[in-house]
Amino acid sequence: MIRACKFLLRPTTGQEASLRAMLADHCSLYNGAIQERRDAWRHASKTSIKYGDQSAQLKEIRAFDPERQGRWSFSSQQATLRRLDKAFQAFFQRIKAGQAPGFPRFKGVGHFDTVTFPKDGDGCRWDSTGHDTRTRVRLQGVGHVRVHQHRLVRGRVKTISIKREGRRWYVVLACDEVPAEPLPATGSIVGIDLGVTHFLTTSKGVHVENPRFLQARGEELAAAQQHLATFPQRTRRRTKKHRAAARKVAKLHAKIRRQRLDHHHKQALALVREHDVIGHEKLNTAGMTNTPVPKPDPEQPGSFLPNGAAAKAGLNRSILDAGWGLFLGILAQKAESAARRVIPVNARNTSRECPACGHTAKENRTTQAKFECVQCGQAANADHVGALNVLTRAGLVLCAEAWPPTQEARRFSGGWSHVPTPPGRWSCSGAA
Repeated sequence: MIRACKFLLRPTTGQEASLRAMLADHCSLYNGAIQERRDAWRHASKTSIKYGDQSAQLKEIRAFDPERQGRWSFSSQQATLRRLDKAFQAFFQRIKAGQAPGFPRFKGVGHFDTVTFPKDGDGCRWDSTGHDTRTRVRLQGVGHVRVHQHRLVRGRVKTISIKREGRRWYVVLACDEVPAEPLPATGSIVGIDLGVTHFLTTSKGVHVENPRFLQARGEELAAAQQHLATFPQRTRRRTKKHRAAARKVAKLHAKIRRQRLDHHHKQALALVREHDVIGHEKLNTAGMTNTPVPKPDPEQPGSFLPNGAAAKAGLNRSILDAGWGLFLGILAQKAESAARRVIPVNARNTSRECPACGHTAKENRTTQAKFECVQCGQAANADHVGALNVLTRAGLVLCAEAWPPTQEARRFSGGWSHVPTPPGRWSCSGAA
């Protein structure tokens, strides 16, 4: 398995100045490479410059400017040029696909926050003596920087990245050949339904409340953003007060991001420890948070009818604050490390299908929280119903993979007994 470890750096004052200089010089190299590509395309009969052409010039650039470019790792500068080359490759792919091109832009010093070292031992060295405070990472041109290593690093360290987040510095280790750590089998399968009122609801009826970290700090964040917006355009990025206001907004967003990440890790770990198989809906978060299409008014050209954009904006904010996509990614990684199984199922009508009789109708979902089947009268919590349907669909996947279905697969299928027909022709005879 491939895993990444992220640790906090504790540089000295001099090391922090060197780290900032390293980011600034790599940013200058990145912007210079963009300018060269643009000039070659405009003034040299549309000549395209590739990564190999620019990488071959690094030796001359380092010799010409030894104070700024010559003191940093050669391989890290190559990684910066590869990063630019990937941006141009994606740009041309978007053009071929008919999408918005999005030409690679110049990076400001405050927006270039990562330097990558492609190989451990080439311009950098991870010096770990175990799980203690003596861990160091050696960086060419910076020195041995102390690392707050809060957990063991498993596997083989392949690449090392230095990242700046606000006033904090991190080292990110990409590790290969990470061994799995299987957990003891529990014999349990669960379906989960993600929502906004409750962060998730399990098929066993357990509700996990949505912490709403963004809403909890909404007033403080709004006040900081309003203060930042009071600075005139001509004084922005030039005064000490403006930089302090911008750092305060960034600090609040970073705090919310860390709280959300910590919450997702804890909930995913709890699910992986308690269940062997976890079923969840395939969610298209990007499509669910799209802005409503404007509705032109046929009677008044140039005017538009109400389309519920304000209400949709609030719903979109709540969905993005919950961070479903981030949570499902963390859940999949933890399940793989623990030798658990995660099964994504079709999310269509999971909250409208009756788990007792199978009747599907829009009228079954009377309110956001209440489900009542119009055919059999089954009443339950709507999120719990969705989790039960996810559980059933995950069980069908297990039964289809283990044909003929074993007793364990029948039990995992949520209590449904299946007529022994060939795979692909399932028929349910009812709930057990």
